[in-house]
Parts: sequence; C-alpha cells; structure tokens
Amino acid sequence: MSDDILTKLKRVVGDGRVVTGERVSAYEFPWATHDRCLAKAFVYPASTEEVSKVMALCNEHRQVVVPFGGTTNLVQGCATAEDDIVLSLKHMADVEELDSAAQTLSAGAGLTLQAAQEAANKAGLYFPVDIGARSSCTLGGIVSTNAGGTKVIRYGMTRDSVLGLEVVLADGTVLTSMNRFIKNNSGFDLKQMFIGSEGVLGIVTRVIFRLAVKPQTQQVALLACDSFDKVVATLHTAQQMLPATLTGFEVMWNSFYRLAVQPKGRLTAPLEPGAAHYILLEAMGSEPEHDAAAFEAVLESLLTNELLTDGVIAKSDRERADIWAIRDEVEPVIGNSHNFDVSLKSADAGAYVATLVNKIPAEVAGTEVVGFGHLGDNNVHVSVQMKDQSSERIQAVEKIVYEQLLPYDGAISAEHGIGIEKRAYLPISRTVEEIDIMRRLKRMLDPNNILNPGKVVDAS
Repeated sequence: MSDDILTKLKRVVGDGRVVTGERVSAYEFPWATHDRCLAKAFVYPASTEEVSKVMALCNEHRQVVVPFGGTTNLVQGCATAEDDIVLSLKHMADVEELDSAAQTLSAGAGLTLQAAQEAANKAGLYFPVDIGARSSCTLGGIVSTNAGGTKVIRYGMTRDSVLGLEVVLADGTVLTSMNRFIKNNSGFDLKQMFIGSEGVLGIVTRVIFRLAVKPQTQQVALLACDSFDKVVATLHTAQQMLPATLTGFEVMWNSFYRLAVQPKGRLTAPLEPGAAHYILLEAMGSEPEHDAAAFEAVLESLLTNELLTDGVIAKSDRERADIWAIRDEVEPVIGNSHNFDVSLKSADAGAYVATLVNKIPAEVAGTEVVGFGHLGDNNVHVSVQMKDQSSERIQAVEKIVYEQLLPYDGAISAEHGIGIEKRAYLPISRTVEEIDIMRRLKRMLDPNNILNPGKVVDAS
C-alpha cells in the first residue's frame, strides 16, 4: 500500500483517524482469538458518507479492507495481512432513534451490544440478542456474523430481529434498506444477503432492530443430570410445560463446569462438580403471580420423573447473575484451545461429543475435549484444549470434529461463521451449487476482491 492512499484517506476522515505504526501492532484481540494484527493502518470514519468515500478510494487503488467490530469471532474472520487497512466503525455508535411505540431501535453499526441492551431497557423494552461478549461486540459485527447466543430458543438468531440495514459496497455504493416494518414485501429483501456474510459483501453502517416487550419475570435454575438422554428429556419437558416463556436452555458437560467453578475454577459452585451434565434453565414472562409457580411445576415434574440428580433455583437477581456467570465463564475453556461450534439435532449431540471425547485424545495426544452449548437451539460448542497447537495437530483435530458430523447431517458452524478456519470444510454443510452462488455474489459485488478477502469462500 502506497503512502499516497494514506494521504487521501486522511483527507476524507482526518489525520487523527488514520492510525499507523505501533498503535496498530499493539491491538489486542479479545480472548486471544487471532494472531497479532498485521495491518498497515486503522481507519476510523465517522459517517456513512466517509465510509463510502473510503471504500471508493480503496476500490480504485485495489486496497484490501478488513472490517473490525468487537473481533471476538473464533474463526479468523478478522485476520489481516501487512498491507491491509482495518476499517473500524467505533465512531459510528449513536442510538439514532428508539421508537417505543413501534418497538424499534435504529443505531450506528459501531454501537456495542451492551449499549443497545441498556438503551432498550431504559425505554422499558428488551433487546432480543445476547451473547457473552456483549460489552465489546458491535451491532455491525453481530449482523455480519448473524450472531446467536443464549436467547435464540425464544427470540431467534440476529437475522430474526433485523428490520433494516444500511450497507456500503466495495465500490462505495451506499445501499440503504432501512426498513421499519415487520411486513414489507416490496421486491427483494436485499438485507438478507448481508446478514451473516462476514463482511465479504459489504460494510454494515446502520441497523434497525426489532425490540421485544420487556419481560417482567425471570426464573433461573441450575440442574444436574447423570446422562445425556435425561438432558434431552429435560429439554422436552421444559418445551412442553413452558411453551411461551422458555428463554434459555444451556448445557455444560462436567468438563466445562469444573473449569468454571471452585475448587479448580474461580466461581462459587451452587452445585458440586462431578455430575455428567449441568443445565441452565431460564424462563422469562409477564405474569408475576403465575410464572414462578409454572417454573417450579417444571422442576417438580423433572424430579418426579427422576431426570435430575440435583438442582437449585435462583431466588434473587444476584443468584440469577451468579448462575449465568458460570455459563459465561468461557475464557478458562477457550484459552489454549482450538474451538468449534456446530449444529446437529439435540438428541444426537450427546453421542457426537462422546465420540470426540474418545477419538480426539486417542489420535492427537495431549488433548482434552470440553463440551457446552445452547442445546435448545441445536448448537454445541466444543473446545479442544491443547498446548501444542502446531498446524498438523490442529488439522488433525479439525478433520475429526467436522467429519464426525457427517453421520448426523450436522452443520460446521452454528453461530461463529466460516472465516478462514472453516472454509476448507464448507462443502460438508453446503452443496457445490450453493458455494458457487456464494462465489458469484462475491465477484459481482466485489469484483476487485478487496473486502475481507479469503474469508468464507475463495473468490479467485
């Protein structure tokens, strides 16, 4: 990249918003999710107009641009090379409008998820997406990756809550589809093309989210089961008895739980470690006089049918937060690990993880498999802890994890996307024809291949 384009970019966004040198190499990825940042410069536009001008300049100069949100993805989706430009929208983080009557929030893509949640809460509404990285991930990032998280069983993926988008294409074209209506069949719904596209088709600059009615009650319990069949039976019972209020169903294998709680972990253990599986069950509703009794009735049924070995119900906001903190305690798990997120039928998840627990350490010495996930929406996370992360060992682990999905017709990515890490395995989950269409869309919208190249599909 020449100094000439840097000079031109400074004219667009200002000298102080083009950062080079040590401030670039010092960038720290959360959770050590990527290798060191190698980019030549960071560019911080403050408006859609500036993003458009930046992209037009970069397209003219065939300059690669890698968009950064919170950079908590686990698939090398923000990996950079030495001559790349990083585009960050952290200066485009305003809540533009919160319409309480329409239950919508319009905001810049650089707004953090936590800030969006707080804005909705202040207006007496509820932001329907929640993930552990809420304090750092951005709205543009969760849209670009179609983030899932812990409330999907109730509210769906990010895609289900996005009403409108504004996107800047590789050549600087601004595509404004800031729809505010739940029903709008006026031609193609172009926003869907960019949700989950991981920044390879365009830069999301503004978003309109559909909000939800704020729940008035929250019931949380931590439960223990001695077999995975009983975990699945517990899920089915909760779905049948709490059809309108079931919001979270998280499962933690003991391999996860014991790393999070004392004596090995740092958090207080409401239940002793050692059970085969732990379940975080959550229901959120609007009938204070009824919801607690309905939740307790579920637990009574589970105990009567001998599905649980132990359990505890949170009695206060603090206890609810403490139980959720266990599930959110991912850093001890994903550190020094190679991490996966897959989808398969809930009933198949136990056998799948059991196969990995046996097969991976047998074929790749010095590894340990840790399992957890959002079982209510078919998502299981697998972290393979391994101090020696040579490329040969990682490839061996990946081959086992993804090929073992084939008997279950599983998906290689539930919510983290493809990035670079999973690109070679995309044919497990997508047909040749689907991948060809992905490539053709990439070539059409980004013919010079400057937007996050090499991620998701190889467009060359």
